[in-house]
Amino acid sequence: MIIAEYQCDVRYRGKQLALAEFLPLEKMNWIVCGNALRLDWLSICPPVGTGVKLKADDLFETPLDQADEAAQKLAETPHRFREQITAKERVLVIPRVSSENRPYLPVGLLEPASVIQEKAFALYDAPLWNMALIASRLHWVWIGTVCVRMRTDFSYSNTLGWNTFPVPFLTANNKTDLTRCAENILLAREAHFPATIADLYDPNKMPADLRAAHDDNDETLERIYIGRRFKNDTERLEKLFQMYTEMTSAEKTKPPATKKPKRAKS
Repeated sequence: MIIAEYQCDVRYRGKQLALAEFLPLEKMNWIVCGNALRLDWLSICPPVGTGVKLKADDLFETPLDQADEAAQKLAETPHRFREQITAKERVLVIPRVSSENRPYLPVGLLEPASVIQEKAFALYDAPLWNMALIASRLHWVWIGTVCVRMRTDFSYSNTLGWNTFPVPFLTANNKTDLTRCAENILLAREAHFPATIADLYDPNKMPADLRAAHDDNDETLERIYIGRRFKNDTERLEKLFQMYTEMTSAEKTKPPATKKPKRAKS
């Protein structure tokens, strides 16, 4: 939407810009909008001049008096996002589409107030060792196999890819080790600032220290799975599908949940 004569919410734009490393954003697609969880749009960016009023009816195809109750409630704050999700500590972000030529998926770490577009998935306040899982060769192989493709590129899916990814039981020490691996990957990236994710993960130009950080991450994670490094991607897939079969078989053998009897209405 375009709101004439309103100042730009600089804070929102700054958080949107944080995604530029992971997504090809265009300035023309930015939305002038208040951060609903932290700012009140009308008080922070009041209209200037005369006659600029935001008419909620203009934002809906269906007239408000014919819309459902939820739509009418949203119309009270048409300058805000419908989904208002924020984190307290961190946001892990991964693009929906990623080049198959990259040796690893470009998962990233953003500030808690970052606004995530529909072209990316986010984990809000997830432990940092989750990043080590997503940045691993194991996860790359899994996503490339079970998820659909956008042309030849990977099309990430939270339901097909993340929710189904088999992970063995992780001890506290395992999680500490994986957290260290994720931190080392981030530090290796930072050492090459202002290089972008596209620059860093070009298979022909990937910095040696970043490649070593990923290799250490794979070494740590794969030893949790089988006590050693996998020989190749075929062996990785065989192990993952074995674990997935065991995982789904165990779900099928669980007794159905019994419903609690409903209490009679008084």
